[in-house]
Amino acid sequence: MAEIENFPISLAENEAVEPMMQIPSELPALPLRDIVIYPFMIVPLFVSRDKSIRSVEEALKENRMIVLVSQRDVNKEDPEQGDLYNVGTVAIIMRMLKLPDGRVRILIQGLSRTWIDSVNSAGPYVKVGITPISEPLAPENSLEVEALMRNVRGSMERAVSLGKNISPEVLAIIANLDDAGRLADLSASNLELKVQDAQSVLDIFEPVSRLRRVNELLGKEIEVLTVQQEINSQARADIDRSQREYFLRQQLKTIQAELGEGNELFEEIEQYRERIVLSKMPANAEEEAFRQLKKLERMHPDSAETATLRNWLDIMTELPWSKHSRDNLNLLKAEKILNED
Repeated sequence: MAEIENFPISLAENEAVEPMMQIPSELPALPLRDIVIYPFMIVPLFVSRDKSIRSVEEALKENRMIVLVSQRDVNKEDPEQGDLYNVGTVAIIMRMLKLPDGRVRILIQGLSRTWIDSVNSAGPYVKVGITPISEPLAPENSLEVEALMRNVRGSMERAVSLGKNISPEVLAIIANLDDAGRLADLSASNLELKVQDAQSVLDIFEPVSRLRRVNELLGKEIEVLTVQQEINSQARADIDRSQREYFLRQQLKTIQAELGEGNELFEEIEQYRERIVLSKMPANAEEEAFRQLKKLERMHPDSAETATLRNWLDIMTELPWSKHSRDNLNLLKAEKILNED
């Protein structure tokens, strides 16, 4: 299994490996469970499956090239052709480190999208037949492309302002990228997309269409982040309100204690609170009862309105809310009782 260690980054223009260097038609493959790798991305991976480790070793013996392809079913231990997506990424292994626990840590860079033509998983490692994809160029001086690129850049900044964890370095690269396809790939790789959504971006070869898809996914992500922020704000407001009520109640108890009236009133309020709950009154009645109880809590114990509120609460808590009697609809019996009266 290959596991991602952290978010992918992109090489600067002058550091990038040429993506369409000579790529063989057959290469060892590394099935990925929970990540999609794009061209130009540099990603550290942990490799633990025996066949995957053998694929890495085989790649290092030859030209260091390996095909990264995501699994449709993450639980499949020994994936075959039907278990893998049809489009993967040819990558080059930049560094490899064997770990004491038997796993291997590699640093890879994506080079090119590729069709997966065939999968041979019968041997000691997975080997795939491939057709590398030469991506078309985006049209120059296109207003749509410029608008899409601005939208994606702005949406990435908006996502960060809503709490998305994207590094300033990545944002700086995004701000300066003028290649529509690479902008789409780099943005998608930093959104923590579900594998199916991330794969849908990898599957699109035409840069402008790919940028449209990323713009759409970014819009959904911002909607989710906005709702999440609203939920968090509401939760904080509820906590702040509860804390404020607690402190005010404590202050009120202190003042009442100094006036010599705190203990009795506090006990009375708590008794009413318990009686309201035990009465099992309907929700709307309970809400009103607690509202009136809050008013009582703030009143002077000897005021006339306090007495009225006490009477009201007594009536409300003594009503047989949860008790029911059976209706007697026997008319003959009712007539007999009335005649006797």
